[in-house]
Amino acid sequence: MSGYKVCVYAICKNELGFVDRWMESMREADLIVVTDTGSDDGTVERLREKGAVVYVDEVKPWRFDKARNISLDHVPLDVDICVCTDLDEVFQPGWRKCLEDAWQPNTKMAKYLYNWSLKEDGTPDIQFNYFKAHARKGYVWRYPVHECLRYVGETPEKIVYATGMVLNHFPDASKSRGSYLPLLEMGAEEYPEDDRAVYYLGREYMYKGMWQKCIDTLKKHLNLKSCTWKEERCASMRWIAKSYFSLSNHTEAQCWYYKAIAECPHMREPYIECAKMAYQLKNWEMVFFMTDQALNIKEKSLVYVNMGYCWDHTPDDLASISSYYLGMYERSFQHAKAALAYHPEDKRLQGNLLLVEAKCKAKTII
Repeated sequence: MSGYKVCVYAICKNELGFVDRWMESMREADLIVVTDTGSDDGTVERLREKGAVVYVDEVKPWRFDKARNISLDHVPLDVDICVCTDLDEVFQPGWRKCLEDAWQPNTKMAKYLYNWSLKEDGTPDIQFNYFKAHARKGYVWRYPVHECLRYVGETPEKIVYATGMVLNHFPDASKSRGSYLPLLEMGAEEYPEDDRAVYYLGREYMYKGMWQKCIDTLKKHLNLKSCTWKEERCASMRWIAKSYFSLSNHTEAQCWYYKAIAECPHMREPYIECAKMAYQLKNWEMVFFMTDQALNIKEKSLVYVNMGYCWDHTPDDLASISSYYLGMYERSFQHAKAALAYHPEDKRLQGNLLLVEAKCKAKTII
């Protein structure tokens, strides 16, 4: 061991069912500090039984950044590395060594891989890099929801990447995110020129099916001076396109997908999402072109969210279907085989391969 003192800290409320698994995953730390914000299901008692140091602090009115900052305040000042997690998250074993191997003198933050969601077979679905391992001093949490760390130290912020440190998320589907929208609206009011606050609000409108509000808010996001992160600009354009499509404005949807591709031609997401739209419109030429372009991209993004449907069977599946309707049966056959390789037991993919194989044999192609 390197001699660093590592502390995991968290906030929670009524998460008894997650305690044992979470504590087992976090036990590589020297200290586990939890701030409970009002549990009445035995969470506090169980955490203490398992060895956590637990504080109880109710936060009214509720906002996540205030709760996180209270939680951080409970971490002893002699801690070298703080790691913030939630109780529905689990580290892969060996995470501490990966973190300490990456940590260098004067490091302020370490980033690592976060699997926000996993498929039924346990493989990653939505992935991106996380940022919640940091030095004890020099950081505060900001924003009422979708809170993040902001560096307020006086020396340069040195950030490292902890290769092999992987955190998996197993969300509680029963928990409502109904409080998010008013908190996001609050955040955008507090930070009207902050691209992050405005982006998350616009995205939430999209999640809620509030299409025109999504369009208006994300157009505002794109016009902010601080909106310079190409990958997030691309995401805004994708959500605007999706919203226009949901409003049956197919022309605008197509235009915004083209803008998203121009913004980030190195990411699969705008191509595949445009292909999915074209599939619904039975525009097979566009489906084929977009999937063909996407499949030429071989590396996931290291700086933004990777959507599972861009890296599973979906691109080959769409490419096979479009090739079939365009009369390119050999191409369709190859893509159908590739799609089935991801899910060999999938009946629809099996049926598609048999259909295309029969067509190829009838045409004496294979």
